[in-house]
Amino acid sequence: MRRILLWLSAVLSLSCLLAIPAHAQAPVRDFDSITASGVLKVAVYQDFAPYSFQENGQERGVDVELARALAEGLGLRLELIWAPPGEKLDDDLRDYIWRGHYLRPHLLADVMLRVPYDRDFAYMSNEFGELANDLVVMFGPYQRERWQVAYDRRRLEAVPSVAVFQQHPIGVEVDSVPSFYLSSVFDGMLSRQLHHFPTPQAAFAGMQAGEVDAVMALRGEIDWQLGQAADDRLALAQNAYPKLGKQVWDIGMAVHQSNRQLAYALEEQLEELILDGRLKALYGRYGLQYELPGLYQDVE
Repeated sequence: MRRILLWLSAVLSLSCLLAIPAHAQAPVRDFDSITASGVLKVAVYQDFAPYSFQENGQERGVDVELARALAEGLGLRLELIWAPPGEKLDDDLRDYIWRGHYLRPHLLADVMLRVPYDRDFAYMSNEFGELANDLVVMFGPYQRERWQVAYDRRRLEAVPSVAVFQQHPIGVEVDSVPSFYLSSVFDGMLSRQLHHFPTPQAAFAGMQAGEVDAVMALRGEIDWQLGQAADDRLALAQNAYPKLGKQVWDIGMAVHQSNRQLAYALEEQLEELILDGRLKALYGRYGLQYELPGLYQDVE
């Protein structure tokens, strides 16, 4: 049944795309058009605390504040485009950088934040052997990200290895990297203690309620939840993740491949924010650890 529904969804989506006239697609604005408009349109992920979210009607998050600082550095006003995450990053780049979503054909961002700065991904090929993201330039690494475990000291003394989760329940977001990893590592020996939640926030709440003894998610998400909880009985683990694959990666930005002039201008502003410590201070205001991306680690 699920396959039939997916097939029907694909057919309907294709029909909608074919029904939209070619001229309905929003044009990519070049750097001169952007500066003349006085506005920089930045796509950030929706409901993605602590990176980009809304609280009591206020736009908050490190990516939101970074976007505002970049726009101000260029003498422009910030216009945020809130992007619900697609199934794949390729979908998000298509929908907000180079083509537009069929339901929002006139809406394109000038730049998108929180895009992996990864050469392998940038040059990844599709099933036809063509570059999957040839219409996108990924640039401007601004943060190093990694996975993190937090645990409750009342029920778990320490986490020297993920092997402790053979006896202790751990919470993860459903269909996430931590979910796939913990369900398969050590030949699936941890899967019985794996508890799935709709979001990392829900998993963390489950730990606070005693449903699980630990949580695994992005380090920024864990830092944010620990700061919100303000409970010294909850702690960060220092364990490694054997056989996880990519455990550390850099986060950057993306623009349309025709808009390299904008990328150069944003990189110049970003470098100032990184080297003078303002970006690290921004992360600190949200209670997050800040780790320089690889490009700047030898500069500090």
